[in-house]
Amino acid sequence: MRRLLVTATVATMMTTVVATAAHAQQGIALRDMGSFHVGGKLIEVKGQPIKEVVFTPGGVPAKVDPNGTYQIEQMYAQYFLVQRRKGKLPLLMWHGGGLSGVTWETKPDGKPGWLNYFLKKGWDTYVSDAMERGRASWSPTFGPDPIVLPLGDPWERFRVGPIGSWNNDKAKRATYPGAQFPIASYEQFMKQGIPRWVTTDKQIVAAYIELVDKVCPCVVMVHSQSGTFGYQALEARPDKVKALVAVEPTLGGDVKKIESVKGTPILVVIGDNAKDHPRWKAIRQHSVNYQSAFKTAGGNLDLVDLPDVGIKGNSHMVMMDKNSDQVADLIQKWLLKKGLARN
Repeated sequence: MRRLLVTATVATMMTTVVATAAHAQQGIALRDMGSFHVGGKLIEVKGQPIKEVVFTPGGVPAKVDPNGTYQIEQMYAQYFLVQRRKGKLPLLMWHGGGLSGVTWETKPDGKPGWLNYFLKKGWDTYVSDAMERGRASWSPTFGPDPIVLPLGDPWERFRVGPIGSWNNDKAKRATYPGAQFPIASYEQFMKQGIPRWVTTDKQIVAAYIELVDKVCPCVVMVHSQSGTFGYQALEARPDKVKALVAVEPTLGGDVKKIESVKGTPILVVIGDNAKDHPRWKAIRQHSVNYQSAFKTAGGNLDLVDLPDVGIKGNSHMVMMDKNSDQVADLIQKWLLKKGLARN
């Protein structure tokens, strides 16, 4: 009998340990997931010479006729639909310049990103690769050579360290005091880099608007370059973009179009050292100016400088910083306050 009691007790303890471990992992239950391409157009190419191409070294040559109809300028979106939905609308995550939807996924140090965070909070979530990036594919019609950043550029551009702090020798690199970016994983972050163009904004926005038309009403979350695209999508579809969360946007919206969008709540989040940085203080000022105009028109735009609310050390890549869940908590509370989600 004693042996039976001991066995039962051990079994109960093991069940408790397993249940506790499972709870700690906080798995994500989905009702569906998938992906699609959206947007773009067809173009016709004529008058080009037929080429002979060897697709595989040592293979048999093949004739390739480049003339014909091409599909270009589409974008890619992947969706994750949660089992227990608490967000009242889908959440669309749009990445910044020279990056892709990977921005929102696993962080460079291997820890879960904001995709996981908001799925666990009960949001149906769509992560996209903008036209010309990642799985959206590239088109030879984009014009001049793309911009590609060398290894050390984002260290200073994205405010991991101050100007002049980069060094090829890891031991000699300097960061801002209290920097939250996972610097040991910086090279891993740079593997995410993608070439970008500076002449394709119109086509990118057109595809984003088609995505909004397909998926929304929704909440749109943008970062950096896509801040501009988020505002333009809101201005084009104010009836479908029900809230805009702009994480370190490069620009504000068009003040001439405020009247049509002033009913949409907007949250702007800005990290550390932006107020004093020679480049970022000008970028931040765009949002400050837009906030002033937006409020004058009777709208609601909350601009949060994270250090002012006790969240310190954030780089431009806020969602990758070690304290990123604190920032995500702030955003989630704002969305709850606006009635866009339930606890």
